[in-house]
Amino acid sequence: MRRTLEVRRLGVVPYGEALELQNRIVAQRLAGEIPDQLLLLQHPPVITLGVRARRGRANVLATPESLSAAGIAVFETGRGGDVTYHGPGQLVGYPIISLKPDRCDVHRYVRDIEEVMIRTVASFGVAARRVTGLTGIWVGDEKLGAIGVRIAKWTTSHGFALNVATELAHFGLIVPCGIADKGVTSLQKLLGHVVPMPEVEVAAASAFAEVFDCSFADSRAAAPA
Repeated sequence: MRRTLEVRRLGVVPYGEALELQNRIVAQRLAGEIPDQLLLLQHPPVITLGVRARRGRANVLATPESLSAAGIAVFETGRGGDVTYHGPGQLVGYPIISLKPDRCDVHRYVRDIEEVMIRTVASFGVAARRVTGLTGIWVGDEKLGAIGVRIAKWTTSHGFALNVATELAHFGLIVPCGIADKGVTSLQKLLGHVVPMPEVEVAAASAFAEVFDCSFADSRAAAPA
């Protein structure tokens, strides 16, 4: 029997609210109260620090004063990885799914999330790839989609960020993912036009269902309280 995935398209959600929402839904999923979830949303401008970045902020290039003046928040998170930027025009996906009983493999999970993004952008004519030794998806030497996950009791949270029409100049405020010798790109930059976010959301949900072999119900309603 295929598992059911509830896809929640939430629009623009402040990062702090999204963290609280994830924590609440993770608890519900661990208790078996809800099926697997995929939250699709955007954030106002924010820099987030993964576990590696929390040991030191050398990869945040902008000063706290300049970030505050620009209205860009900074959050420490419980996800893996280094520093990244989220903002309008970037599709953020937070899968909150149980990897039990047959997908309890962290490496496989990360590769599967990469595959979701690769298939998503392929539907718009963009051929992205993996880079050995790095996470995320790439076109040439530029990162198109980033990954930072958390897995507790084999239930996932946090997830991926796919640049659709993101303000790429804001990545200059940081060393994205701690990788200094590679750039960042977006679907808009690669295609020369804006792809409507709802179309990317649908493509991402469909790709996720394919990769994780589940059926999905798509909703714009708020996630379970």
